[in-house]
Amino acid sequence: MLSLRSRLCRLTTKYIVAPKLNNISSIDDARKDMEKMARFSKLPPHTQVEKVQLNGIPAEWVYANTAREDRAILFLHGGGYNLCSPNTHREIGAHISKASGAKLLLIDYRLAPEYPFPAALEDALSAYRWLINQGLPGKSIAIAGDSAGGGLALSTAISIRDAGDPLPSSIACISPWTDLVFTGNSIKTNSEIDPLVDAPAGKVMAENYIGDNDPHNPGISPLYADLKGLPPLLIHVGTDELLLDDSKRVAKKAEDAGVNVTLKIYDKLWHVFHLNLKAMPEARAAVAEFAAFIKKHFE
Repeated sequence: MLSLRSRLCRLTTKYIVAPKLNNISSIDDARKDMEKMARFSKLPPHTQVEKVQLNGIPAEWVYANTAREDRAILFLHGGGYNLCSPNTHREIGAHISKASGAKLLLIDYRLAPEYPFPAALEDALSAYRWLINQGLPGKSIAIAGDSAGGGLALSTAISIRDAGDPLPSSIACISPWTDLVFTGNSIKTNSEIDPLVDAPAGKVMAENYIGDNDPHNPGISPLYADLKGLPPLLIHVGTDELLLDDSKRVAKKAEDAGVNVTLKIYDKLWHVFHLNLKAMPEARAAVAEFAAFIKKHFE
């Protein structure tokens, strides 16, 4: 049975957060609203933020004081490729760093519609190669992300493999957006259930990101990629989310390709519920599991 806090968070998500997130009439206003809400985030004790520039990309290290210098998590924030920034994901990043014992790098990758595909993927690849050039071996780097950032984490790992670069130790995704063609059945079945994600808004954001490209391009929709040879993959998803089938189908395809896949489906929970970790015990437990997976594959 879900906690009372979880049920309250669901209502808050539906009636306060979702209308701002899905404001497709003005992407600029939606961005401003996400940044305003980010002001209420709070870093856990004994964590800090260090601003950096890497290959021209604004970024920040978020890490616990006890985090190891020789381990890094490249975390790619969600927001439909149109919204959000390191500000909106700093809090969850700090908790992941603290629980995993690794420093976490948040990048402010370029957003659509100003910068459609492949801008975000180029920035993510550039950030990964920057980490490699800092002297970190691939086995000491994990790639993670939520929602669009989860899909981007997969696309980045696929591009790394195809380029012959050192592979990361693992890929960890929260509610990844893997099919921008919107063919998953849960788009229909969960359209009235997911309190956060709105299908019409998602389709507008997808169009902004895809531009003139084919949405089946594996760099855009990793569901359509060859997934053979990828490192261990973790996927967290809720039963009540629009993108449930994005997770289930990409997990099955990866498993069929021989990838070591861990798929965790959370009953009665919604898209990226992990961001409610300050209020929800279920979110705190999920973030701890997420970090434990990353830590395990560093070792």
